[in-house]
Amino acid sequence: MPIERLLAIMSRLRDPQSGCPWDREQSFASIAPYTIEEAYEVADAIERSDLGDLKGELGDLLFQVVFHAQMAREQGVFEFDDVVNAIADKLERRHPHVFATATIATAQEQNIAWEEHKRRERAVRNAQASALDDVPVGLPALTRAAKLGKRASSVGFDWPDVSGVFDKIEEELQELRAAFANKDRDEIQAELGDLLFSLVNLGRHTQVDLETALRQTNAKFERRFRYVETRLCEQGTTPQQSTLEEMDALWEAAKAKEGTGL
Repeated sequence: MPIERLLAIMSRLRDPQSGCPWDREQSFASIAPYTIEEAYEVADAIERSDLGDLKGELGDLLFQVVFHAQMAREQGVFEFDDVVNAIADKLERRHPHVFATATIATAQEQNIAWEEHKRRERAVRNAQASALDDVPVGLPALTRAAKLGKRASSVGFDWPDVSGVFDKIEEELQELRAAFANKDRDEIQAELGDLLFSLVNLGRHTQVDLETALRQTNAKFERRFRYVETRLCEQGTTPQQSTLEEMDALWEAAKAKEGTGL
């Protein structure tokens, strides 16, 4: 089977005598950044709707799982089959409406039930469990902020509707303006963080993923700025040789060409 072939390749790469020197030297810590990078490359392929690229990127991400499992096997901690069984057990446990007798009619009900299953699992592991336990510190800050807000909301710590979030954003914006007026860099940083956290809560309330939204805006900005550079090049000039007014006019032309605002 293909997975057995991949596992055999990984084992060969880590062989102490005949394996690859680079692969043999790696550890969980040294491989972790590559695992994160591969997950982002999967997201990028999806964002670009490139299904051919997605196939390759999913393979790269799977290889990361195999790599970690091989290192764990060498230490006698767990093996790849244990990883597979762990997720299979978890999926069955958290979908009793599919694999048992529970009844869940909507996706929203499933989201609530899923979070409740996770809460009970945390409580079993730790009698003093916090609602915020197991939110990985290594997540991108926007993603972690959304998860922290979601966890707090699950125990009732949240605004009843989105109007409260807008009020909080306006409050944080005023505090940020005051920090700028005070020219206090630490205060500015803190208030910017508070504003971003409030914006993440807005995304959560409106069911918009901020990482996805920002990636889309990044792509839009890059696309339009490249348009500006291309038009300037056709005119025999560069951004450095142009005025802000000239570049802004081309930016507006790029917006008009796409028909959406930035």
